Amino acid sequence: MLTLGTILYVSLLLINAMAVLSEDRFLARIGWSSAQPQNVNTAFQQSYDQSNYGYAQQDVGVKVRIINLISAVRTLMRIPLIGLNLVIIGYELILGG
Repeated sequence: MLTLGTILYVSLLLINAMAVLSEDRFLARIGWSSAQPQNVNTAFQQSYDQSNYGYAQQDVGVKVRIINLISAVRTLMRIPLIGLNLVIIGYELILGG
């Protein structure tokens, strides 16, 4: 039966899976590394859009968005995931849920 606890466990497992992916060992091998090749003239090639008050929005693909999501999860969720995993482990040990 699909309950709120099941949804929480599945989402926690998926976030944990994204957080433990090694960029050097796994993601770089399949071409999903967030490291961009350095180009000296990159600053001169960026377009400026005055209507959006910043750089122009470029049409990025799904692959780039997934790479950015994985990078953000690995950066931002590292400390909160430790605490959340400890809470879930404690809950499972104490209540046997």
